[in-house]
Amino acid sequence: MTVQIYVGNLNYRMTEDSLRELFAKYGEVESVKIVQDQYSGRSKGFGFVEMSDKDEGEKAIQGLNDSDVEGRNIRVNFARPRRE
Repeated sequence: MTVQIYVGNLNYRMTEDSLRELFAKYGEVESVKIVQDQYSGRSKGFGFVEMSDKDEGEKAIQGLNDSDVEGRNIRVNFARPRRE
């Protein structure tokens, strides 16, 4: 069962590849998406990581939440379902 993880307060220069690399230390990463502004194409400073195992996702959250990544303390937690 895959698990969606929210990652906030990202450095605006962070790439999806570097975010994938960060989470891969904790387990198998299915997908990574950094949300971008549709007009400028710049990062909005948050994204989502999908991991293949819930236990690995929990370990990633515990290990990465409030840690310094590229000069910013990132926020990491389980993603909430989208609102309509």
